[in-house]
Amino acid sequence: MSDRRTHSDPPRYVGAIDQGTTSTRFMVFDRDGRCVGSAHREHAQLFPQPGWVEHDALEIWRCTQDVIEQGLANAGITARNLLAVGIANQRETTVLWDGRSGDPLHRALVWQDTRVNDRVRQYVAEHGVDAVRNRTGLPLASYFSALKLQWLLDTVPGARASADAGHLRFGTIESWLAWQLTGGPHGGKHVTDVTNASRTQLMNLATLDWDDELLRFFRIPRAVLPRIVASSGAPGDVTVGPLRGVPLAGLIGDQQAALLGQGCFAKGEAKNTYGTGCFLLMNTGEAPVAS
Repeated sequence: MSDRRTHSDPPRYVGAIDQGTTSTRFMVFDRDGRCVGSAHREHAQLFPQPGWVEHDALEIWRCTQDVIEQGLANAGITARNLLAVGIANQRETTVLWDGRSGDPLHRALVWQDTRVNDRVRQYVAEHGVDAVRNRTGLPLASYFSALKLQWLLDTVPGARASADAGHLRFGTIESWLAWQLTGGPHGGKHVTDVTNASRTQLMNLATLDWDDELLRFFRIPRAVLPRIVASSGAPGDVTVGPLRGVPLAGLIGDQQAALLGQGCFAKGEAKNTYGTGCFLLMNTGEAPVAS
């Protein structure tokens, strides 16, 4: 790279972790929005049976550390040159781990996974497809995190008892990475942002908080849930790895990140993203609008 920086430069760059369905990327941007260094690594897609899609959360964490280190090297800088780092992530993918050891109880259940279809059909038969739409904006479907988490708590031996005892942590991928980056078992911050929380079917859109009625409906103990923060909130500094000392200043779901990244700042503006799936999002202004 002809425009290499050195670690003696003042802090004037930001780092972005983009953890997606098939790969993880780290990018460094300067004040003009130019990418001055990046690195990318794919992770395994695991299909234990038809309709089941899993990721190894520990592999994703290892890939994240690797691309951060390589991306900084490619930019010719160190953590001291970064003002902040943020995370954009694949959204509904569900991780459940032990907060004492940092070990996942099971592979992550990916947003594409359909193993809870029977549970969806049972809920729809008993309550109707729109049973939680007025609180969450979402229909009952296998896509979202709540029933995936319910499946893990019901299926993994001892999981419910450990959850009730306060030992377990649930999160989508940004929660998992934020917890690891800020210390893991040694004081890691267990947080999520509103965009990712909105895709779990456990957050009330009116209050931007976990909803007790939804938790009872899906049989989810509040003790496993992360604290909900603003997408631009700073839950803490990175305490491990090559980003040690850099403020973790943003968490946001990948599709909402793309909406902002493509400049849809005004009410009525929309974008399409073509990736693992095709997603259309619209800026509806300051009030929720039912799809």
